[in-house]
Amino acid sequence: MKRIFRAVTIALAAYLAACGGSSTNITPPPPTGNFSNASLNGQYAFSMSGVDLTSGAYIARIGSIAADGNGHITSGLEDVQDLGSATPTSQVSFSSGTYQIQANGRGVIVLAISTGGTLQWSVSLQSSSQGYLVQTDGLASTSGGLNLQTPLQFSANAINGKYVFSLPGISLASPTPSLISLIGEFSANGAGNVTGGTIDTNDTSSSPSGATALPASSYQLDTTGNGANFGRGMMTLDGRTYAFYIVNSTQVDLLEEDLLGGTAGPAFLQTGIIPTQGSELNGSFAFLAGGSESTGHFGPVSRVGRFAATGTGGIGTISFFENNDGNTSQLTPSSGISNTSYTIDTSNAGSGRGTFTFSNSSTGTVSYVFYLYSPTRAVIQDVSAGVVGSGTMASQSATTFTTTSVAGNYSFSWSGVELVAPSPFDENYVGQFIQTSTAASNLAGVVDFAQLGLNTINTNGVTLNAGVSGALTIGGDGTQSNAYKIAIGGPTPFTVNFVAYFADNGTVFMVCSDGNRTTAGVATAQTQ
Repeated sequence: MKRIFRAVTIALAAYLAACGGSSTNITPPPPTGNFSNASLNGQYAFSMSGVDLTSGAYIARIGSIAADGNGHITSGLEDVQDLGSATPTSQVSFSSGTYQIQANGRGVIVLAISTGGTLQWSVSLQSSSQGYLVQTDGLASTSGGLNLQTPLQFSANAINGKYVFSLPGISLASPTPSLISLIGEFSANGAGNVTGGTIDTNDTSSSPSGATALPASSYQLDTTGNGANFGRGMMTLDGRTYAFYIVNSTQVDLLEEDLLGGTAGPAFLQTGIIPTQGSELNGSFAFLAGGSESTGHFGPVSRVGRFAATGTGGIGTISFFENNDGNTSQLTPSSGISNTSYTIDTSNAGSGRGTFTFSNSSTGTVSYVFYLYSPTRAVIQDVSAGVVGSGTMASQSATTFTTTSVAGNYSFSWSGVELVAPSPFDENYVGQFIQTSTAASNLAGVVDFAQLGLNTINTNGVTLNAGVSGALTIGGDGTQSNAYKIAIGGPTPFTVNFVAYFADNGTVFMVCSDGNRTTAGVATAQTQ
């Protein structure tokens, strides 16, 4: 099963930039496909993060909802960490709710809060077991995903084995809130004990920590009924306190709930044969990461690329693109890239930890730490000088990508920062498009999006059912840099350009190549 992972991009300071390009309004194509209300049936864990509308501070939520397959939400529970609130940590119960899923997998979920009020999401399903989410009630700009849970595994013994985690967010350890990335691996014994592991910490207030041993700690499911009903529990990792919701034995969603800050993300069960030395890592990998500069303007940074591991610690070819606060750099194998290397951490053998790095005169030295949770998938941390970021890495499953091989129906999620005066703002998109095999005008679809800061243009900054049209242009054999040009309709139409890298014929990593936004994300083929 493909797992959802959102690369977090958070703006920590204002930046002045030009406005984006315009476009004509676009009529969405009629919904087609095999989805319906019956596609959302069962219990689903969700994880979302973003920015609070009132304070502009970091907010994250994780939880569980139950859908009946007929348009009704019958129950739900969530934990929220809002760093702009006087009481940052809260727990919210949902008494009921409704949802509508169209044939193309798009829909709206409205949850009724037990104490009053509602929470609204737009959703784009990849399948009946997972989808992407964006909050579209205008109260916050959050995005993330949902995954079908296995209630029979709502027990402590389901959390058993080595788990790789990625927890980006905000640290309150220094006087000024700063971006933080925590990635690593922990071992759980199925009886409530974390027996150890390894963690890498990168915080804008200090240098990257490198591999650090995780002390023993504990976890437990709630005994109030929330454990048995929703898979909720509490865990301690590296001195931080987390609420968690079990998806199943292979994934747990985590949310920090303490005074040290706010971080959130998944922990994936490590499976398959994990490399323990450099000679065991071979092949090409695509990667995507988002974060921020840790010095200067503290502007948002999004990066995407691909490298080939040779099995000898060297990198055969590398292609790379970055959008650093609206300033873009494109590197190709002929761009004078030097000092390329990768490693597998033999001091922490079996952890899945490794590194890769390269240098160029325009980007300087770019460095990443990764933890493999399977032979083909990893979480990554950007440890380049002056940057804090997190993301994902996936083995490229093909040696050639064409418009024919990647044609199909896609669900997508983009998040980032629009760089407008006087203050940049968070933006999140969720939608669906059909990719055809023709050479031009080969993309059409529809999107919902929330742009925190545009409430003077749209209601609460939210635009629903905006048409999407555009084109994918394959570069060379498709394994390196490709391009999307996508026009988005609505009250104020605009066009977004992306540099894109395919991990497989149904997964593409995307970073905006325009100077007015650093938005990045993923498009994933629908399987229903």
